[in-house]
Amino acid sequence: MNLPNKLTVGRIVLMPFFVAALLIPFPMHTLAALLLFIAASVTDLLDGKIARKNNLVTDFGKFADPLADKILVLSALLCFVQLGWCDCVAVIIVLFREFAVTSIRLIAASRGKVVAANIWGKVKTVTQMVAVITILVMRSAGDIVSMTMGAVPMMDTVFFVISECLIWISTVFAMISGVIYIAQNKHFISEK
Repeated sequence: MNLPNKLTVGRIVLMPFFVAALLIPFPMHTLAALLLFIAASVTDLLDGKIARKNNLVTDFGKFADPLADKILVLSALLCFVQLGWCDCVAVIIVLFREFAVTSIRLIAASRGKVVAANIWGKVKTVTQMVAVITILVMRSAGDIVSMTMGAVPMMDTVFFVISECLIWISTVFAMISGVIYIAQNKHFISEK
């Protein structure tokens, strides 16, 4: 297994630790989750650059890298719903998009084809990661403020509204990229 693929697998391995840090309350747990998410996001940035620069692009990487991205982002979004940091509607739309795209990729794979992510999928992933990181930064800062100054009225409401806006912006990009992906690969859906 080459270095880019190891980074991709490492991103997947980090996810249970991220989820645990986010959902199990201990001092500064949100900050710990933020740092884990950033570390996983950096592996996403590095694996593709290393693979392209060193001609290490593999079919495994083309398939596993977008899958690792989905695991990374969906883990965060589902935890946010669990914590009451966002509502579930946008997350359901993102889940639907991811299942639809993954289904097409599996059909293509069954026919011996590997469909790599396109630029819209990358834009979607970046907007999702920026949204998640921003939300985790806000919540970490909120935890620090609450620990030092006590509860701040309206802080949770403001954070929820900002979180919803960020998640919906990334959801719009998810829908756009999903429609484009399905349109570009509809030949895999037809029964020939």
